This record gives sequence, structure tokens and C-alpha cells, in this order.
Amino acid sequence: MEIKDLITEITDEGRPLTSSHLADLSRITAADMPALKAVWRGIEVKRRRQIIARLIELARDSVELTFDLIYGYALRDTDAEIRVGAIDGLWDNEDPTLIKTFIDLMERDVSYDVQAAAASALGRFAMLAECEEIRTEYREQLGTALLSAIDSRDKPVEVRRRALESVAPLSLPAVREAIKKAYDSRDERLVTSAVYAMGRTCNKAWLPVIYKELDNPNAEIRYEAASACGEIGVIDSVSHLLERVNDADTEVRLAVIQALSKIGGAEAKKGLQKIALDPGDAIREAVEQALAEIETMEDVTLFEVDVPGDRDDKRN
Repeated sequence: MEIKDLITEITDEGRPLTSSHLADLSRITAADMPALKAVWRGIEVKRRRQIIARLIELARDSVELTFDLIYGYALRDTDAEIRVGAIDGLWDNEDPTLIKTFIDLMERDVSYDVQAAAASALGRFAMLAECEEIRTEYREQLGTALLSAIDSRDKPVEVRRRALESVAPLSLPAVREAIKKAYDSRDERLVTSAVYAMGRTCNKAWLPVIYKELDNPNAEIRYEAASACGEIGVIDSVSHLLERVNDADTEVRLAVIQALSKIGGAEAKKGLQKIALDPGDAIREAVEQALAEIETMEDVTLFEVDVPGDRDDKRN
């Protein structure tokens, strides 16, 4: 089917949205976009929301499908839910030209939901900047914008906490100060994000605080503490995680298991094997996957150790 016919069909509110035709929109080009733009704003909001939501589902199910041109246009939609969906749809797009767009949305959009979504989306670019995978000027741009959002008293906690989570990978003194300030606050939402951010820094200096929060009465904070241990990846964290392997909250237990799989090692493996026969399907499956990941990690390590020797043998 021609793109113009596809556009006509999906915008016809009297026709059902079919996955096959929506998937064909991945063929859309910049030259086709004027035809979509000409009719998009005239489509009922409910239908526009359905289109964006279905495109996101299709793209998540198939890496071969991409609808970034459509998402990019939908960032300017008059409906906030659609703008949030468009940001979500661009979750794996690493084009640095999106940084300015997301910063503008975080700073100026009339919807706080859109601001929070845009703040979260900037997190992957902060990581790219810290790893020097994008130009160095973006690092300063991201740090300035996100730290300003964190400090803004005009923004709700949800926007500020998402900005904190996103800025965490940047190794700046102001970032450490922002994390500490949020952690020292009495707002559990900010504390939760601060613990998450500690993990994103990959700085083991935060570990004493993180270990303490593994025992927090708030399950969400315990969850983030367990995940942070996995992100930092220090072998000493294993014993602390194993103390929470039977946590009353299933999500926390799953986070502990995932963290142990990331850290690996004999102690983590032994601890996981002890709960491999857990009667709960979710826990048992998570443990099996974690053990498989540790086995894979060990195989890769052995391979990496063997390779230099092979090269030396060849040189000799």
C-alpha cells in the first residue's frame, strides 16, 4: 500500500487500526511527512493517542520498525498525552539534536507530565556525554539545564526528581551536591530518586548510604538501593544483597536477584542457587535467568583471559 493511502486509512476514524498497516508506516520518509501533517491535527485526539500508543507497542516488539519521524512531529502535538507518548517513542534515539528539543520541553512545556518525561529522556544523553560518545559541549549543556531544573522551586517534585536521575552520570561536583541534598530532604520521592542516582554515578563512595537504604521501611527505596548495588557492581555488595534476598516485597527480591546477576562471582552464584527452588514462578524464573547470566559472564571472562595468551603464542 502506498504511504498516502496508509495515511488516509489510519486517519479515517471509521476504520479500525490494524497492526500490519501501522507497521507499514515505518517506511515513511521526510518527503511523506507533509501529507501526514496536513491531516494530523484534524484527527480526533482519542484516535491520535491510539495511533502513537500502537506505534510504540509495535516498535518495542520489533527492532526493525522505527517511527521516529512521526514521533518527532508528535512532540509538537496540542495534546500533552501525545507529547509524552512521542518522547517515550524516541527512547532509543541517540541523535544529539534531540537534546535541545527535550531541554525546551523540560523547561517550557505547559504540562508537568511532559516536562518530567523530557527530563527522563535526557538521561541517556547524559550517559553518552559522560562516556564521550557525543561532543563535549553537550555535557555542559545537559549539566546546566538539568541542575537548573533540580533547583527550580517553580517545578513540581516529579520534574525535579527526574532531572536528578538523569544528571547523575555526569561526574560534576554540583551533581554530587544535588544528590546529597535530595537524599537529605524529607521527601521520600526525592530520597528514592537520590538512591537511584547514586547507582547511576557508578561511584562506590555512595555504597555505605546505599547499604543502609537496603533496610529502609519503604519498599521502593529498598528496590532502588538493590538496583544501585548492581549498577556500581562491587563484589562487597553481594553479602549485603543476600541479606535482602527474602525481602517481603517481591519487586525488591527481583531487584536483588538482578543486582546479583550483574555483580556475579562465586558468592552471588551460591546465594542464588539456594533460592532456585522458590515456589514463586516469578522468583524462580528470575533466579534461573540470573544464574545463566553469571555463567555467560564467567565464560566471557575466561575467553578474554585466554585471548592474550593466544596472541603471545602467535607472536612467539
